[in-house]
Amino acid sequence: MAKTGIKETDLYLPVKRLLETQGYTVKGEVSAADVVAMREGDEPVIVELKAGFSLSLFHQAIQRQAISDAVYVAVPRGTGRASLKALVENRKLCRRLGLGLITVRLADGYTEIHCDPAPYKPRQSRPRKTRLLREFERLVGDPNLGGATRRNLVTGYRQEALRCLNLLDERGPTKAAEVARQTSIGHARRLMADNHYGWFERIGVGIYALSPQGVEATAQYLPELEKLRASTADASNPSVIAKP
Repeated sequence: MAKTGIKETDLYLPVKRLLETQGYTVKGEVSAADVVAMREGDEPVIVELKAGFSLSLFHQAIQRQAISDAVYVAVPRGTGRASLKALVENRKLCRRLGLGLITVRLADGYTEIHCDPAPYKPRQSRPRKTRLLREFERLVGDPNLGGATRRNLVTGYRQEALRCLNLLDERGPTKAAEVARQTSIGHARRLMADNHYGWFERIGVGIYALSPQGVEATAQYLPELEKLRASTADASNPSVIAKP
């Protein structure tokens, strides 16, 4: 977001000096570019100036990549936690777009290059990919609307807890090993012992029943339980959660 009272022209001379110290000849407002710097044997360097990070800044910079691979964006250097966070996030964006990033401290004209233009190849996180695939497989049916807020989303863990809840609601106190067998949730014992939602209580060695909160949950989560039952009604083992 642009800061009130700051003009793009305030950035020009500090950026010009920075490039001139590196041996470039610098001129402003050449064709559609804010700053163009030339050095013999090198690609032209193009810098787009803005009073703050904005979508239009990145749009303009991407258009300049049709002219040169050496395209930078330059913005004022802010202070405070919010400005630092914006700088970190926009530096990541610049790297993904193959852009360089320069900040200017307007108080004294100090300039800093935070990244140079370079091809970007994203590094995939194998653990995060594994978690995504595992959660996809754990979910029964399609219980969430895409684009919904993270609050109150049905997760694979919650569905598993609901399946255990449903079975204990049907059968009453049951051995954990039998809950695991009937629901096909191998870690059912640990899930009920951890009791994240407060739905279960151990009433004997390896035997679990619904807690008072669990009894309330059978009514509170009835729509989700019904969806879960419907999603598994045609499965190879429909008795896993479907009521008889």
